[in-house]
Amino acid sequence: MMKNILPLIFTLCFFTNCSKDDNETKDYSYYYPTDEASITAENIPGSTEAFDPKGIAVANEKLYVINGNVLEVFNALTLAHIKTIKEYTKGTTTIPLTSLTSVAVDNGRIYVGSTESRLFVFDETTNAGISTVGNGQWWQTFVHVFGVVVKDGLIFVKEKEKSIKVFETSQITETSNWNLEPIAKLNTLNGYTEVYSMDVYGGNLVVAGRDAKSYLYYDIANIKANAKNSLTTPIEPDKLQFVDIKPIAVSFSKDWAVTTENEGSTSYLRLYPKEEFIRKNYKAVLNASDIFGENKFGTIVGTAQLDDRIFLSDNTNKKIRVVKLNKSAIAEQNN
Repeated sequence: MMKNILPLIFTLCFFTNCSKDDNETKDYSYYYPTDEASITAENIPGSTEAFDPKGIAVANEKLYVINGNVLEVFNALTLAHIKTIKEYTKGTTTIPLTSLTSVAVDNGRIYVGSTESRLFVFDETTNAGISTVGNGQWWQTFVHVFGVVVKDGLIFVKEKEKSIKVFETSQITETSNWNLEPIAKLNTLNGYTEVYSMDVYGGNLVVAGRDAKSYLYYDIANIKANAKNSLTTPIEPDKLQFVDIKPIAVSFSKDWAVTTENEGSTSYLRLYPKEEFIRKNYKAVLNASDIFGENKFGTIVGTAQLDDRIFLSDNTNKKIRVVKLNKSAIAEQNN
């Protein structure tokens, strides 16, 4: 088996910009993925629906997966299914979850977006409802919801077409109304009804701008400084334009910007050192469209990482791909 894999590893190293110290050593470091597991409908006890994974998030060793009209919760270490959340319940109010797209977990809360023009907010520990933003009417708070990320007291909600609305987490309480007003608005330049992936790092909101063919960077300090004006003229992003690449998903882990990108009909998993990525220096250390020539990736609409395990929401193949990130090195002999 190894004699078949080693040539592929050398090839992978060549095509994924292996890092090299040219001063004192001749060591090449490179990264490559291997299949570890997958999550499908068969992993959900009692499930009778087709598995339809979209947004994902990892928090406190739990994996949250948007699956059609429900939110699935798994143990991120064992992959055991914990529960299925089918409705929002607060007191005597119960709202069935439908047409879900996105999930974020932050500071003890779970945020779930729906194209039914609602953002549901749950308690992370009890899963009890805290509040909803939007009342299900597209002409009110949201024109549908296609993405959400929450970080450092701010909530970023991607809605239909080119709009991201920004809220403060402090606006949402047990007694807050559904018709909250955003503090700022952002312009994604392009877009319609696609699920969008976003994350925050280095003082920037970074959006995988699939329709703009670029990663979209919004300086958070600038958002705060120009929040009032942005309600009239939404803030446009800083970006580096691609020609053929469509970024589909982005998330930040301890060391990496974990991304997926489509080129033509091929979907790639690409890892970038996040400090370089935030400077728009796109030199991937991992660039894979499959696992050693097998198990080709479909369109991956969400990514997350826990230790050396990367979770990929492969909507084309209707599964969560779980791959292991491997690191190896080759020492070059000095002649």
